[in-house]
Amino acid sequence: MNLAAIGHLKVFSGVIGHERVMSLLSNEITQPAHAYLFVGPNGVGKATVARLFAAALLCADSGEHNEQCSSCRRVASGNHPDVLAVEADGASSLGVDQARSTIGSANMTPVEGMRKIILIAEAGLMTNSAANALLKTIEEPTASTMFVMVAESENDLPATVASRCRTVQFGRVSESDLQAGLEKTGLEVKQAQNAARISGGRPGLALALATQPDVATFRQAWLSVPSRVTPKPGEAFRLAEELSLVSEPLMEAIRERHEGEESGSDTKAVRQRREREIKRASQALTITGLEILASWYTDAAVAQFGGEIRNRDVNAVDLVLVRPATAVRNADMVLDTVTALRANQRQQLVLVDLFTHLGVSA
Repeated sequence: MNLAAIGHLKVFSGVIGHERVMSLLSNEITQPAHAYLFVGPNGVGKATVARLFAAALLCADSGEHNEQCSSCRRVASGNHPDVLAVEADGASSLGVDQARSTIGSANMTPVEGMRKIILIAEAGLMTNSAANALLKTIEEPTASTMFVMVAESENDLPATVASRCRTVQFGRVSESDLQAGLEKTGLEVKQAQNAARISGGRPGLALALATQPDVATFRQAWLSVPSRVTPKPGEAFRLAEELSLVSEPLMEAIRERHEGEESGSDTKAVRQRREREIKRASQALTITGLEILASWYTDAAVAQFGGEIRNRDVNAVDLVLVRPATAVRNADMVLDTVTALRANQRQQLVLVDLFTHLGVSA
């Protein structure tokens, strides 16, 4: 890495994990592409890195970043005149009106520096009409205009738009890196370990839950599911309700974190974005629970063939009560439920159906 890139890398010093991505972006700051698309799972830090990338591109210190950099502070607070954050115009979509307004802004001269950055943190919400309206501007922007867009997948955008961007793939952060990052914030080792364990590789979720005493309870509740499932829908319903109650203290912490981050602004657009972020965080928390459950069944299969298990605090006697073939089938069933949740099926009904089927095969 060259010296300039090392200087720019300081902008990303607070990011947990993603070292490869940070190195890539740091090397590109001096000669960036005209459009970027950051993709990856919810909660892994894509939007945070997008803002930091914008700050680095506009950094008044030319990469010699420090805490006193006025340009970086204004980007972080949303008050830099050369960063346009494009917001959805409703609860669930980013429409043509926003696209047309964005086109007008993209053609304007930067106010302070050499470039203007269009930041679309929820690009996956763009309607096809909005994306098509932006296509020509993304394809042939003015020399001073850059686009930085964030989505879960390239498939969330029309191929014509995604193909015009340099795609940067974000993966989940390893449990060890998450724990180390949380410890750097001053968290005690055990609490950092618990938060890292239940966050499913999502730093945003881990940070939101880092100080909550209920994280260990959440994990244990999901690990207890295999011993409690029955073929009776009524029992499955009660189990789903119990898991929802266990999640509620963690969801309250997530709500407080999002409200605290945006305490200085209470516009309709901000409230709607906060609601979407909380909804995504809720889904991510349930998916994390399902992944914990799937890991129990995976351990049950692996343990009976002498392999290394992931959940070392689970009673080994319990793991051998499920036949390996059944354990593998159940793990697949749990992961199929993750797909169903991502398709926006009703959470409680999906869980009741899963627990009933797991009870039949128990």
